[in-house]
Amino acid sequence: MSTTALYSTRVYYEEKLQEATVVIKNGKIDFVVKGRYKSQEAVFENYNDAVIMPGVIDAHVHINDPGREDWEGFETATKAAAYGGVTTLVDMPLNSSPVTVDKEKLELKLKASKNRLHVNCGFYAGVIPNNVEGLQEILEEGVLGVKAFLSHSGIDEFPNVTEEDLREALPLLKKHNATLLVHCEIESEHANSDLIKDAPKSYDAYLKSRPTDWEDKAIKMLIRLCDEYQVRMHVVHLSAATSIEQLEMAQQLGVPITVETCPQYICLNAEDIPDGDTRFKCAPPIRDRKNNEQLWGAIESGLIDFITTDHSPATPNLKELDSGNLLKAWGGISSLGLALQLVWHHANTRGMSLLELIPLFTKNPAKFLNLDDRKGEIKEGYDADICIWSPQTGYEVNEAMLHFKHKVSPYLGAKIKGKVIKTYVNGQQAYPFTDAYAGEVILKN
Repeated sequence: MSTTALYSTRVYYEEKLQEATVVIKNGKIDFVVKGRYKSQEAVFENYNDAVIMPGVIDAHVHINDPGREDWEGFETATKAAAYGGVTTLVDMPLNSSPVTVDKEKLELKLKASKNRLHVNCGFYAGVIPNNVEGLQEILEEGVLGVKAFLSHSGIDEFPNVTEEDLREALPLLKKHNATLLVHCEIESEHANSDLIKDAPKSYDAYLKSRPTDWEDKAIKMLIRLCDEYQVRMHVVHLSAATSIEQLEMAQQLGVPITVETCPQYICLNAEDIPDGDTRFKCAPPIRDRKNNEQLWGAIESGLIDFITTDHSPATPNLKELDSGNLLKAWGGISSLGLALQLVWHHANTRGMSLLELIPLFTKNPAKFLNLDDRKGEIKEGYDADICIWSPQTGYEVNEAMLHFKHKVSPYLGAKIKGKVIKTYVNGQQAYPFTDAYAGEVILKN
């Protein structure tokens, strides 16, 4: 593999944007020189004032392969990721078939991903009722965490767990120093489910069918268990601002709980969603503007550790695009490869800087995944996973920019900012696309 020198006046290095040259060799960052560096041994690439930063890490993706590759597969998902500057993603244990809940099912995932990864890919296991034995063996295989649902997951093969189920699994997670990731919704009597049954195209009815107290109740339980067992726990896709206060209090008390949110909860608002447009359906739901402004506050305060897509695609017929039936439609938003640009567009209008934004997509998720000894920073000896992009370039999202399997997304037509110029994965060019599959499987040692 040849040596390459990447130069820009805006390299994100040592937590600053500064003039520097990043030299990559044999898939690693060989060294970094402040200023311009040229040598006969290295191919010099001048990116002028484009930003050179660590590759984006998307720690929450549903690839659905094997078994439901007609929804999404490793080939298309990782290609979409590379287009958006993502160099590492982590696959959820659903909605593939079978779901990834034991060693045998993980081996099927690994087989399905072979020679099909444009970017690096890690895997989570699933915790479901009565599966401690399967959980034990899959934790020994090096998964990067364990996912649980506290309400119906949308897939019958992946049933939700109760507090009693979690109490059975948590000692095992503690033994393996594994993180529990939780979809925090517990159904309550406050949901007005009759509204959505009577008006299945009404977004307001759908929103009221999954109120914020579902999340509040689930997060309260999670904090209690996290404190009791001292097992690292993680709230996926926080949407309810009403839970911010209790999460802040828990973190201040040293409870080892972390939080993510997604572009849909900070870039979209319920007031703007047309009735019958099922592309916007996800769970938890996209809430009102006031709520989402508070989520931005939680990002700025550091309560929210990082941002993921929760890319959860399905076939167009399962999204009920023609009927507009929000009750029946699959709940999931496709946005893989768009997160950096979407969030930057909105963050920039709020006066947020690149220095504040970049760690939310790089260093912070790397730390969460225990990959911060080799990913998430531009640093000597680290993997040469690099995103080169132009933050000032604005454009409108069109179908040609969507490289996931189905061109179905609420972001079509959205005006965003930030154009990826090149993506390096393990020192190889992953975008613009090549015939090489630069990605590697990531398993814990």
